[in-house]
Amino acid sequence: MLDVLNAGDVVTAGMTADAGSIERAGAKGWYNLTCYDDKGMPIWTERVDNVVCTLGKNATFAAALQGSSYTVTGPYMLLISSASFSAVSAADTMASHSGWLEAGSANAPTFSGTRPTVSFNAPSSGTITSSGTISYVITGTGTIQGIAMTFGTGATSAIANSGGTLLSAGTLGTAQPVINGNTVVATYTLTM
Repeated sequence: MLDVLNAGDVVTAGMTADAGSIERAGAKGWYNLTCYDDKGMPIWTERVDNVVCTLGKNATFAAALQGSSYTVTGPYMLLISSASFSAVSAADTMASHSGWLEAGSANAPTFSGTRPTVSFNAPSSGTITSSGTISYVITGTGTIQGIAMTFGTGATSAIANSGGTLLSAGTLGTAQPVINGNTVVATYTLTM
């Protein structure tokens, strides 16, 4: 009798470990705009994703994390005209935004009053949203290219004021014409 014994061992081992959690956070904001005719019927609605400008991020971080004294000035929402428009940029500031002009007084379309002041609901789940009505009653024909927000030292409700810190700016997918008697209503959401 012949016995044949073949012995062998195979061991395979593997390990997957989570070396640490990585959380990536970035500021992201968007505006929602709706234009109504003089009878209150909606003409167009658009969500406008925007860039949160570098100086706006820096001012927000300084107020929240450096413990410095901070009093809210504004924020004020402003419309961007299609006149001479080329682009918005994260590097834009209220004093220097060569790719766009603010709508109102000197640049069509015009609207009654001043830049609206924006109020915010309490933040929740890393998101803050505007509260109340932010509206522009259009008084002169023109085309809206986008929307922006300014706040902080030097910011005012005066159209074309170049003071303050530009928080964000965004453009519509398609520039939208408005006429006398239209009302544009806006909201803003910011999340990190």
